[in-house]
Amino acid sequence: MRKENPDAAGVLNLVEQQFVACPQPAYATLLARHRVATAAVIGAPILSRYEDVVWALRHPQLFSSQMDIHLGLGTERPMIPLQYDPPAQTRYRKILDQRFSRDRSLELEPAVRRHANQLIDGFIDQGRCEFDAAFAIPLPCRAFLSLMGLPQEDLDLFIELKDGIIRPPVPPADLVAAFEFRRDTGQRIYAYFEGVIDARLAEPRDDVMSYLTAAEIDGERLTRHEILDICFLFLLGGLDTVTASLGCMLAYLAGHPEQRRRLARDPALIPSAVEELLRWETPVMLVPRVTTQAVTVGDVELPAGALVNLLLGAADVDEAEFSDATRVDFARERNRHVAFGGGPHRCLGSHLARMELRAALAEWHRRIPEYDLQPGETPRVSHGIREVQYLPLVWPADAGTAAAP
Repeated sequence: MRKENPDAAGVLNLVEQQFVACPQPAYATLLARHRVATAAVIGAPILSRYEDVVWALRHPQLFSSQMDIHLGLGTERPMIPLQYDPPAQTRYRKILDQRFSRDRSLELEPAVRRHANQLIDGFIDQGRCEFDAAFAIPLPCRAFLSLMGLPQEDLDLFIELKDGIIRPPVPPADLVAAFEFRRDTGQRIYAYFEGVIDARLAEPRDDVMSYLTAAEIDGERLTRHEILDICFLFLLGGLDTVTASLGCMLAYLAGHPEQRRRLARDPALIPSAVEELLRWETPVMLVPRVTTQAVTVGDVELPAGALVNLLLGAADVDEAEFSDATRVDFARERNRHVAFGGGPHRCLGSHLARMELRAALAEWHRRIPEYDLQPGETPRVSHGIREVQYLPLVWPADAGTAAAP
C-alpha cells in the first residue's frame, strides 16, 4: 500500500547532475508520495507510476505526440513517425516495421559483432579505454551506416551531426545559440540525405535508403520531404539511444563486479541481462506528451494542451509492477519494462537495439571479461538521454586474451 501525500507538490529537477547520475532514489520518492509530480523550471506535470505511464502511452488520443518540439531540434517539419499520432502514424509504421523486424535485425548481427571486435582490437592491448568514445559511440553508428547502406567513411560526420542536434557545443544556458546551431546542423542533415535520395533513385540498392525511395502508402510513394523526415529521426534515434544504453550498462557492470563476472562466466545470461539493465537504467528517462483534452489522474486534473512528462525510468522501478524492483536480477522472469516506450509509439528500432546490445555485451565480455572503473575517476552522465559521456575503464594486461573470431 502506497503512503501518499497528495498535498505535497513533488518537484523534480530533471537536469540536476546528482539525479541523472543516480535517479533511482528520486524515482522511489516520487512513486511513494506523488501521483502527479512537477518538473522544476518548466513546471510541467510528471507521471511516474507504471500504470499511469502505460495508460498514457496506450492512449495517444488523450496524450498526443504531435507537438512543436521539432522546431527546437533543427527540423523544418515533424519527424516521422515519432511526432505523428494514429491514424497517420499507423500508416507510416506499417511500411517501416517491415524493415525493422526481429528477423531483419538479426541479419545485421554478424556485421555488428565484426565491428565490435574491430573496435576492441584498437585498444585491448593498452589495458584501458574511455568507453564512450572508444566503443559506445562508434559501434551503433557503424550499425546504422550498414543498415542504411551508407559508407563507413562517414562515421565521424554522422557523430558530428548527431551531437550537433542532441548536444550542441554551446553554453547550456544559451538557448538562442543552441537553437541556431541545431538549425544549421539540421540543414546539413537534410542536404546529406538529399544527395543520398538522388543517388538511390538513380541506382537502387538493397538497403533502407533504396527501400524508402520505393515504398508506397495507399499506392503512392513517399514524398521527398517524408523520406527526409524519416531519415532525420533515424539519425537521432539510431545513433544515440544505443550509445546511451551501452554506457549505462558498462558503468553498472564496472561498479558491480559480481554481476559482471556472472555475465563473463555465462553468456547465456546476456539476453535477460540486457532487458534487466534496460529496466534498471532506462537511458531515455522520459518522453513528452501533450494532453488533447482535460484528463484526471488521481486527484489531479491536467488541462487540455498541457505538456506532460512520462517518466519511463520511474515506471520501470515501480514495485506495483516489478517484484523486488530495486534489485537488479538477471534472471527476472516477468519484465515488461517500458525502456522502449509503449503503445503505438513503441520504439521502431527496439529489435535492432536489442540485437546491438546483446552482441556488444557478448563480444566485450568474451574479449575483456575483467575490467574496472579507472581508480580516482568518476563517470560523467548527461541529462535527458542518460549517456555516460565519460567512462574510463581499465583491465589487467592479461585479461583480454581471446582473439577476434
